[in-house]
Amino acid sequence: MKAFKGFVIKEFYHIFRDSRSLLILFGIPIAQVILFGYIITTEISDANIAILDHSKDAVTREIIQKTLSSGFFKLAATIERESEIDAIFRKGIAKEVLIFEPDFEEKLNKGESPSIQIIADASDANTANLLVSYASAIIQNYNREQMQSRGVPMQIEARIRMYYNPELKGVYFFVPGIMAVILMLISAMMTSVSIAREKEMGNMEILLVSPLKPIQIIIGKLMPYFLLSFINAVSVLSLGYIVFGVPVNGSIVLLLAESMLFITLALSLGLLISSIAESQQVAMFISMLGLMLPTILLSGFIYPIENMPMWLQYICHIMPPKYFIIIVKDIMLKGVGLEYLWPETLILTGMTLFLIVVASKKFKTRLA
Repeated sequence: MKAFKGFVIKEFYHIFRDSRSLLILFGIPIAQVILFGYIITTEISDANIAILDHSKDAVTREIIQKTLSSGFFKLAATIERESEIDAIFRKGIAKEVLIFEPDFEEKLNKGESPSIQIIADASDANTANLLVSYASAIIQNYNREQMQSRGVPMQIEARIRMYYNPELKGVYFFVPGIMAVILMLISAMMTSVSIAREKEMGNMEILLVSPLKPIQIIIGKLMPYFLLSFINAVSVLSLGYIVFGVPVNGSIVLLLAESMLFITLALSLGLLISSIAESQQVAMFISMLGLMLPTILLSGFIYPIENMPMWLQYICHIMPPKYFIIIVKDIMLKGVGLEYLWPETLILTGMTLFLIVVASKKFKTRLA
């Protein structure tokens, strides 16, 4: 019994001396609880909206004030014409537009039912549903308050219109997200594991004595994954279009070019991971924590970034899949071109160049 007790104590000592084991045992559960607690929510806060007020009277100003003071919405733009709505959505300035018809207060006083048109960007169907529900609830609450104070029945009609995805098909939103996850995992995770396996088995030393230069070795290892990832991108787009009817309203050439840019970024990230990892297991561990979960949770793929606390939103801004999902979704559903997508494209290009330089230097250092 004493020997068994000593053996158990020894195992505890081994665990506490290994910082990586302690990180897995205590750090990961704490991080997951915090992340999931903040991310998994159906609440909306500070969603950007635009206002088109044809009436500009006391009642419309009161409804606008109630809407903005609710904490759910934030005024992003005030527009003068309905023709501006399309540009507002294409640029991503607002996710919802409220339109008040002319002579709003006058019609209300006459016992008529003036309308507030609610137009939502339904490229994200779940968020659009929530935004419309919240706005409709605020309007209905105003109706009840006015009926109680005036003592007469009144009704403000909320007319709802969904932009880009009138049928609210969830697959329209999930195809771009799935595409980002697949390309990130295939390009980065598999690349890092593959190169780590070569180093673990000692094959890299054999390659170094060959006539190939280090840069040729790097490109030769990455090229198959680039081609396979590009085929995966085409497959996802084809399945989305043929099987699920997801439209491609924009340029297919631009969409494929943006996909190749993202694949190059992911390959560079995989190369960087492989230069850090000592083994396949370590490469897989880093890839799973650093790529898979953040791609799903912090890219806006499933959970809206606007709903997250500000410190998490800052982290989301450094996640490459976030920008790629925006690009794919806007090209496919909104039909926009590079004139609208240049900020996201520029960010991905900068990230790619940075990762290529850092990853190549570190990898060459490890090879040397």
